Amino acid sequence: MTQPSGPDDPEKLAAFEAKLASGERIEAGEWMPAQYRFECLRLIQMHANSELMGALPEREWIPRAPTLARKMALVAKVQDEVGHAQLLYRVAEDLGKPRAQMLEDLLSGKSKFHNVFHYPAETWADVAVIQVFVDGAAMQTQGALRSCSYAPYARVLKRICYEEDFHIRLGLDVYKTLAEGTAGQRAMLQDALDRWWQPIMHFFGPRDQASPHLETMMRWRIKVKTNDELRQQFLRQFVPLIVDYGLRLPDPRLKWNEAEQRYDYSEPDWEEFKRVIRGEGPKTAARLRLRNDYWNQHAWVREAMTAWGRAA
Repeated sequence: MTQPSGPDDPEKLAAFEAKLASGERIEAGEWMPAQYRFECLRLIQMHANSELMGALPEREWIPRAPTLARKMALVAKVQDEVGHAQLLYRVAEDLGKPRAQMLEDLLSGKSKFHNVFHYPAETWADVAVIQVFVDGAAMQTQGALRSCSYAPYARVLKRICYEEDFHIRLGLDVYKTLAEGTAGQRAMLQDALDRWWQPIMHFFGPRDQASPHLETMMRWRIKVKTNDELRQQFLRQFVPLIVDYGLRLPDPRLKWNEAEQRYDYSEPDWEEFKRVIRGEGPKTAARLRLRNDYWNQHAWVREAMTAWGRAA
C-alpha cells in the first residue's frame, strides 16, 4: 500500500476532526482524510488476511483431532475464521480497494498477515494454545476496536468478537483436559506454551514508542488502546490461567510489579518479529503456497459464478 501524499482540504479536515472529538463515528460514504482511509484500509485488510491465513494452522489438525467431538468443533471454528475474513474484506472494499486485488496481494506475499500465523502447529497442544492464548490476544485487540471511529469496522467486530469468545471457550476445554491429564499431556502443553509465548508477546506490535502508525491511529480513534496497554491487559487476564493449572511461566522474568501495577517481562526479540512480518517466518512460504494451491484449484468456481452473473 502506498502512503497518501498531499494535504487534505483544511475546512473538511477541521469538520472531520470536530466530529471525531464529539464522539461520533465515520461511515463508509463520508468524506475522510486520505491518511485516515489509508490507515483504516491497512488495518482491516491485514485483519482479513489474518483471519484467512489463521484458519490454516488449526485446519492441519482436523484429520488428527483426538475425538469426533473435537474434530467437529475444529471444523466449525475454521469455518468461522474464513467467514470472518469474508466479512472483513467486504468492509475493506468500501475503502476503495477491490477484494480481488486484496486477495492477489495476499497470495503474492505483497500484503501482510499477523505474525502468529507464520509459525507451525506441531502438536495437539498447539491447538489449545492457539485457541486460548492466540485468540485471547486477538480478543484484547478486537474487543478494543469495537470502539473504533470507523463505524462499519466497529459494527462487524461485534459479531466477530462474539464468535471469537466462543472459540476461546472451546480452547479452554482442550487446555483444561491437557493440563489435568497425564504427565505426557502436561509436558506437551508446557512445550507448546513455551514455543508460542514470544510470538504471542509480538502479537500486540512493537513498544508504543517504536510503533510508527500508533500516534495517528490513536489521534483519530482508529485504535483506542496502545500496543503496550493491550499487552498488559492480556497478561493480567491470561497469566493467572497458567499459574492456576500449575504450569511453568514461559518467561522467567515475567512477574507482577505491585508498585507500578503492571507485569514486568523479558523484552521479546524484535528482530525476529520484523523477519516474520516481512514474510520470513518458519511456515510463511508453505502456508502461502497452500493458499495459492486452493485458489488455483477453485478457479472453476469463480469462473462459473462470473458466467452465471453475466447470464442472469
